[in-house]
Amino acid sequence: VQLQASGGGLVQAGGSLRLSCAASGRTFSTYVMGWFRQAPGKEREFVAVISWSGGTTYYADSVKGRFTISRDNAKNTVYLQMNSLKLEDTAVYYCAARSLYDSGISEKDEYDNWGQETQVTVSS
Repeated sequence: VQLQASGGGLVQAGGSLRLSCAASGRTFSTYVMGWFRQAPGKEREFVAVISWSGGTTYYADSVKGRFTISRDNAKNTVYLQMNSLKLEDTAVYYCAARSLYDSGISEKDEYDNWGQETQVTVSS
């Protein structure tokens, strides 16, 4: 599956952004979809994941209650709604796909497919 993330930009602290990740192919609904991010000088970290049908989600503690992951299988797209953005949310964001929803869902090395990044910059 090929992935293309979009929707990043510059936003003031406290604001909102919605990222999108469009997938090619007809098998999108068979993939678990995740969002990761990487700030300058830091490791790529897990943000959120959603199961095949969208019925199960899981978030990093740092974004829980502020970010919402969702998907539309008819549109082959996964979203990340980001509210109450903080300076520390500034990063390059990636979407990723894998087949299983298991203990590896928050591990970047467990994902087989990665999309291009989209930059999110939160200003004070």
